[in-house]
Amino acid sequence: MVQGYLTKLTREKATVYSAGIETHGLNKNAVAIMKEDGINISHHTSNHVDEYEGIEWDFIITVCDHANENCPFIPASKAIRLHQNFEDPSKKTGSPEAIHKAFEKTRNEIKAYCTSFVKEHL
Repeated sequence: MVQGYLTKLTREKATVYSAGIETHGLNKNAVAIMKEDGINISHHTSNHVDEYEGIEWDFIITVCDHANENCPFIPASKAIRLHQNFEDPSKKTGSPEAIHKAFEKTRNEIKAYCTSFVKEHL
């Protein structure tokens, strides 16, 4: 979701990558909640951070505490490292409505964070 918003908000003036310390595939609920806000992430992939070795980063943003605590060292001498924890809505259980609300809440928090990030840093 972060990649979707940053790509849109930077109007593709920045190259945005998304990776994690684990891969889980694309979550259909994330695709659906982003589509509700006009962003198509159905073509995104679940990538491991090791796939991007050798890229000189400007920013490295971790978006969950687990990644922040366990992310492997990424050599990037000039990268500004930022962290913002978002609740993982894929861990939510309950009714379809409750799961939808969890994804909507996280999506809205991510959108606000990305909007602020772009205004402050780009």
